[in-house]
Amino acid sequence: MILWLWLCCGFSTSAGQPDSELMARYLEEKLMADYSIMEQVARRVPRQAKFLQRLETRPRMSEFNVKSTIISRYAFTTVSCTMVNSGSEAREAVFEMQIPAAAFISNFTMSIGNKTYYGEVTGKEKKPSSNDKAREKKPPSPTDGRENGYETFKASVFIPRKMQARFLLHYEELLQRRLGKYEYTVSIRPQQLVGRLRVEVNILENSGIVSLEVPPLRNSKQKGNGKVEGDVSPPPSTVVGHTKTLAKVTFNPSVVEQTRIARNGILGDFIIRYDVNRELSVGDVQILNGYFVHYFAPTDLPPLPKNVVFVLDSSASMVGTKLKQTKEALFTILQDLRPEDHFNIIGFSNRIKVWQQDRLVPVTPNNIRDAKKYIHNMSPTGGTNINGALQTGAKLLNDYIAQNDIDARTVSLIIFLTDGRPTVGETQSSKILSNTKDAIRDKFCLFTIGIGNDVDQKLLERMALENCGMTRHFQEDEDAASHLKGFYDEIGTPLLSDIRVDYPEDNVEQVTQNFFPNYFNGSEIIIAGKLINRTSDSLHVEVTASNSKKYILLKTDVAIDLPSRNDIRGVPGLEDGKGDKNYIERAWSYLTIKELLNSRLKSDDSQEKDYLMEKAKSMALAYNFVTPFTVLKMREAGVHSEASQEEFFSPSTDGIGEKLQSLQGHKAPPGIRRQQDKQRIKISKTSADGDPHFVIDFPSSKFSVCFNIDGEPGDILRLVSDHKESGVTVNGQLIGAPAPRTGHKKHRTYFSTITILSNKPERSYLEITPKRIILDDGERILLSCDRSAVVRSSSLEVSVSANSNVTVTIRDTISFVILIHRYKKPARYQRDHLGFYISNSKGLSSDSHGLLGQFLNHQVKLLQESLNPSHQQVGQNQTEALKPNPTNTLKVKGRLVPVVWKQRRIYNGQQEVDCWFAKNNADKLIDGSYKDYVASHPFDTGTSFGTMNSP
Repeated sequence: MILWLWLCCGFSTSAGQPDSELMARYLEEKLMADYSIMEQVARRVPRQAKFLQRLETRPRMSEFNVKSTIISRYAFTTVSCTMVNSGSEAREAVFEMQIPAAAFISNFTMSIGNKTYYGEVTGKEKKPSSNDKAREKKPPSPTDGRENGYETFKASVFIPRKMQARFLLHYEELLQRRLGKYEYTVSIRPQQLVGRLRVEVNILENSGIVSLEVPPLRNSKQKGNGKVEGDVSPPPSTVVGHTKTLAKVTFNPSVVEQTRIARNGILGDFIIRYDVNRELSVGDVQILNGYFVHYFAPTDLPPLPKNVVFVLDSSASMVGTKLKQTKEALFTILQDLRPEDHFNIIGFSNRIKVWQQDRLVPVTPNNIRDAKKYIHNMSPTGGTNINGALQTGAKLLNDYIAQNDIDARTVSLIIFLTDGRPTVGETQSSKILSNTKDAIRDKFCLFTIGIGNDVDQKLLERMALENCGMTRHFQEDEDAASHLKGFYDEIGTPLLSDIRVDYPEDNVEQVTQNFFPNYFNGSEIIIAGKLINRTSDSLHVEVTASNSKKYILLKTDVAIDLPSRNDIRGVPGLEDGKGDKNYIERAWSYLTIKELLNSRLKSDDSQEKDYLMEKAKSMALAYNFVTPFTVLKMREAGVHSEASQEEFFSPSTDGIGEKLQSLQGHKAPPGIRRQQDKQRIKISKTSADGDPHFVIDFPSSKFSVCFNIDGEPGDILRLVSDHKESGVTVNGQLIGAPAPRTGHKKHRTYFSTITILSNKPERSYLEITPKRIILDDGERILLSCDRSAVVRSSSLEVSVSANSNVTVTIRDTISFVILIHRYKKPARYQRDHLGFYISNSKGLSSDSHGLLGQFLNHQVKLLQESLNPSHQQVGQNQTEALKPNPTNTLKVKGRLVPVVWKQRRIYNGQQEVDCWFAKNNADKLIDGSYKDYVASHPFDTGTSFGTMNSP
């Protein structure tokens, strides 16, 4: 965006000169001496005269101040600049500021003497005037041009002699997460030394700030490279302070410190990187004043396998540094491929050369070695057949997917790199776009990279946007190798595919993109919308996705009335902002406008393009954003300016699609809804819960048996052992706590960890604690117990009900429910613990064992002991009459076990169970003794009673 504001003002001269001017002049004169001292070089008169002459002919910048407020990734930035004309006649002053290309300017004000001019955002006419057309055709000068990811704002005014001008620029942006960090950048390029230079950044993240860092200043050639070589300390005079949720960073270099960095006043980019606390959950949903924004960036997920085709330009224009750096980057990228990935390489010029014909090869040491040889031998020659190369790559990937029955839960992609425009074969951009879209058919994503000034970046940008990818553009003089590697790092680790985010249709409206084909490690998915029903207490959120062999469902209810959490009034450092207080609404408007611009860029229908333009323009005007369809006009405050007093240029639309989210997505198709969850599994009484208290239900006998186990802290009890037949083992580890003073026990024990192992049809295990669940079936995934979620694979399903229970279903024939017991203020004898319940045991064999498993397929008889030696079997209808009789007896596998009648409460005390209680650590009730059920470690599997194995 090049926004040039020209205002010529004739003011009366003023004899006075502010103290700030004298100070600025003194500082600059003092610098001459500083130069001599630091360099130990004698001052030469011609050089001094030249400097003083330049000092007289341009206004001096006495102040450059940047203040930014970042609230939940949404950044408000204000740049203030004061220029002083101490000369004897009016001088031109140029205010120039590089801003992120993704940002929207929201306000601009100029004060010259006692007059103030403010910027008014108005709609751009559909058909520009001839002057505008001529202006747009004029190629930008190097200082006016676009740098990688940045655009230049310029304003020029004439300052009367002995007066000053003050510029105030406001812009807003939504920070994008890349490589696991948010990066906020301020360009500090005043182009002269400044008497008072200050940058202040305040950050508020209610999720908690982590990994806050301020690297050294970055010059233009390093832009886009997230890695810093050598010194990693903050710039001089930087002060960093933060609490759990608040951070304040200031940069306030003196003139001498500025001189040591850069004498020409081009200091570079001041950068802040940070991340927030997160976990595998539905994400961070923030609601304020009827709007919501939803950030989703799960962690601790195993990578998805990739099928990737690299399509590389080897035309004559790639000769020299560009091809050399491309090769260096590809060598590193190939080394980073994972064993489960498959790949191929295509080089193209006027001819198209495929490394491995009609196939993708697995990642092996030999294949990586041969691929590096192929890349090393690539030589630049010929023209640029972009269409043919993409058609070849798409056919190669489509055929591989079809012929090899590729699992839908892998990620297929093409990475395309070029430095030029199409010169061979099909050269019309519209045909190339259409052919590419028809070839890919939404089956995989295309990522494009352009190098240098000759590349057709609009073509690459639209190809990526139309095919769910991203694009990057690097300048020819930049470090292309590190840029390429950095871009690959962003997309090289896919964690989820087919991500869909749903909200109740009768609760929300105008929701931004809610379906995303892929989620890459280190990135973030962002959705925003408006609430329809503001009186509702909560907003239900569901996220569905696929991860390798698993299907994941995450859900939660977010409280809508959260003024204390999301209202920023009274937060230190954030008092000055006005729009800041509606940051969620402005984030929604920002995303919506970006989405409209993106949709218009992809559309070929003129009526649709006009509709999208008008919609984007209307919203931009409502929120005072400068966009490709709005312009900034300068008017004098308090005066209705005439047309002659207004001069404005519209921002360039080049590359606008690149400013969208780092992860492109779509609206989910209407009418497609996730299947309803299965009805909640009914839990049986057979369980081990509490201290721990065991209950075994015998439905056919219409009674239950219960017993206690007084174990030792740290013991691991085998609850279910059926490793040999069904492949299932359940072990529970005990944790100790003091016994109540009035009790007879020396201590209490509870289950702190439940481990479930299954080796059929494939090995997997679950480790459950009151706080988190680890699922590992060759790929490890971490779930939090305080977030509802569902993870499904072909033979296993784990369903988490937040802070309540975890249901584990194995092959649809075995189900366990683990209750979560957590205390806000536990007594001295209480501990957070788990309860284990068997819901469905049909899939367990008759040989299953363990403290609970041994009773699942055996019957127990209840006897009454009389005065004679014979025993009388008790009928089912006589059970009630026997309750008070202390001589009731159970017959278990030929053993007689005395029992008494008791009542037990299970399910967190919600249900009362009548049971026959066996004393003395279940003596004679269970096979063997308590010690026979103590496993050596959590993954110990017993194939039969008395024998133990490790998986």
